[in-house]
Amino acid sequence: MKKLSFRNKFIYSINVVVAVLLLLSYILPFLPPKTFSILAVVNLGVSFLILINVFFLLYWVLQLKRKFMLSFTVLIIGYFSFGTLYKFSASTKIDDPNNIKVMNYNVRLFNLYEWIPEKGIETKIVEFIKKESPDVLSLQEYHPHKNIDLSFFKYKFEKLSGKKTKYGQAIFSKFPIVNSGSIEFPDTANNAIFVDVVKGNDTIRIYNIHLESLRINTKVEHLKNEDSERLFKRIGTTFKMQQFQTELFLMHKKKCNYKMVICGDFNNTAFSYVYRKIKGNLIDTFKEAGNGFGRTYDFKFFPVRIDFIFAEEGFNVNGFKAYNHHYSDHYPIMTTLSLKEQE
Repeated sequence: MKKLSFRNKFIYSINVVVAVLLLLSYILPFLPPKTFSILAVVNLGVSFLILINVFFLLYWVLQLKRKFMLSFTVLIIGYFSFGTLYKFSASTKIDDPNNIKVMNYNVRLFNLYEWIPEKGIETKIVEFIKKESPDVLSLQEYHPHKNIDLSFFKYKFEKLSGKKTKYGQAIFSKFPIVNSGSIEFPDTANNAIFVDVVKGNDTIRIYNIHLESLRINTKVEHLKNEDSERLFKRIGTTFKMQQFQTELFLMHKKKCNYKMVICGDFNNTAFSYVYRKIKGNLIDTFKEAGNGFGRTYDFKFFPVRIDFIFAEEGFNVNGFKAYNHHYSDHYPIMTTLSLKEQE
């Protein structure tokens, strides 16, 4: 094998750095942010680190250099530890008369403050929901906008806060809601809500979680003007709050004896501590039945998945879809579930 040129030596040195960072990121979901808040910030860039390592892998393969083994090895470790960032398999779609369609969507107040400079976004969201016809709809940053009519759902539960502008979380259902409630997160407008719905002879618990927001403007011009030290400190503080909120949620979840579906905007990735703790032994419906990147957040440079739907093993996951409708800073996702027959 020929010796590396100076250029390739320089490229390989960068390759080593990003490969080591990616390898280190694999332990982050096991480190509580309250103890390792600065390190926890790295998990926001795991998708980026994976893509960069894929680039280096392809670069060395095309160069016919064995150096490709570095990124290849780190990516393989990540694949068996966390699964792939991109699902190449076709999405699952199984028709079953007992299917239940569950949609999750952070609607950003139905564009109340015109972040998207387009009229009628709120009615487009409603039309989209009506067309896709979920049986259960979990919304974050819900606002009872005067133009919003979701009356095609017979049942709903909402938990709103705010003085001038009311907003919060809501769950809409075509099935009867027989119980509902809220898990309050202190010192924030974020919270988790739940409903118990009855389908046939079964009662199903639906959770809607909205963990603390990072409050980061992802536009490049804004990120350039951010003081990096203050930004890291703010993100670290947010991650600590997310851990506390997750602990409150898990204490509540532990008392539930029904089969459950957990929806929400975690404001964190699938490589995070809070994702690992909330998911536990549940099924990530995207990993089970989705394809592609499954992105759920509008970030320009690489795909980010921070909205999730988990289901217990008592469900069959018969479908998953991540939509590209740009009516919010989040994209809607929907899974199709059916209860497994009791043996």
